[in-house]
Amino acid sequence: MRTLIAIVIAGPLLASAADSLYDRAERKLQAIEGRRVKPGSAVSFTPEEIDAWARVAVPEVVPEGIRGEHVELFDGSASGFALVDLLKMRQAKGAQPNWFLSRLLAGERPLKVWVRVESGGGRCTVYLTRVELSGVVMTETVLDFLVRTFFLPLYPEARINEPFDLGYGVDRIDITPRAVIATMKR
Repeated sequence: MRTLIAIVIAGPLLASAADSLYDRAERKLQAIEGRRVKPGSAVSFTPEEIDAWARVAVPEVVPEGIRGEHVELFDGSASGFALVDLLKMRQAKGAQPNWFLSRLLAGERPLKVWVRVESGGGRCTVYLTRVELSGVVMTETVLDFLVRTFFLPLYPEARINEPFDLGYGVDRIDITPRAVIATMKR
């Protein structure tokens, strides 16, 4: 009985904490996008804020086939984890893979992606350094297929392994184990 009461009480509190982390991350993003951040200052996003933001934002882009998003930060790099059903992701975007691909892609699997980030002077390059699906490291050929088939249809403007402009007055993005930091131009 105590466990049930604890779950009933803690559930809304945990949801409220996640919502406040999402709200905090969203306010920071809106301040950057609205150019309301002081020149030369920095805006930090904690891993918890990033996770909370992803739990809300990812389903808006990928309504089915992905859950359990989580990020880990390192010096200059990051990894992201999620449970994915690649078939459901494709079908949610209106694509109907052929019989062979649908059999190959069906079912939920753990996906882990590692990236390294270099940035400065208002530009950034995100290098995809490793991808594991169900614990298997993807070869370059399979990785190219996954990026073209699943990632780019969701984010057609995304640039992987090539520089892009940061915009919104952001000079650079740095990753530390404690935060992703967007530093504004002076």
